[in-house]
Amino acid sequence: MNTRIVLADDHRIIREGICSLLDQEQDFEVVGEASDGREVIRLNQELHPDVLIMDISMPNLNGIDATRQIIKQNPETKIIALSMHSDHHFVAEMLQAGATAYLLKDCVSDELVQAIRLVCQGKTYLSPEIASLLVKDYRSQIQQTTTPKSETLSPREREVLQLLAEGHSTKNIAEKLFLSVKTIEAHRAQIMRKLDIHNVAKLTKYAIREGLTSI
Repeated sequence: MNTRIVLADDHRIIREGICSLLDQEQDFEVVGEASDGREVIRLNQELHPDVLIMDISMPNLNGIDATRQIIKQNPETKIIALSMHSDHHFVAEMLQAGATAYLLKDCVSDELVQAIRLVCQGKTYLSPEIASLLVKDYRSQIQQTTTPKSETLSPREREVLQLLAEGHSTKNIAEKLFLSVKTIEAHRAQIMRKLDIHNVAKLTKYAIREGLTSI
């Protein structure tokens, strides 16, 4: 039986390259492609793939929060993070969200194929660079002693914050999330209160810095 795979990346050329690579494996089948986090959640619900290959920086909903929602719906889902980010913050957030593998986009093709096969066996996989980073952090005991402000936000507040940072209007956000304008305004006020940030420009900088969205 073929391993059914869904790709999530906002760059079409990246998706085409991965598809071309995976097509060389007789037992792999790419059954769907998504360009943002909300789309990959929908495809996961419709197609029930064996593996999701997930970028982190995507519009509408980033890969970290998309992973979190998918894992909440089905903890057994196998998600491979394929990202340009090697920073500890992104790796930790993605693994905590439920990803079972983390690879960098400059990895060799054999590495991605190996990661897919390993996660399908119930194992985890980290690129050598990522594994070295985590070991270094462990040895140095570089660990936050306080909770990042972004973790004090609820999942819904994180969604609203990302959409605000991406320039969506309150009305547009309400339509996307199927909520009232008043509810979105309340979320916005609560986000500003929790983060002690009181204008959209600074919220946008904060969201970019925390990896909730990209520039």
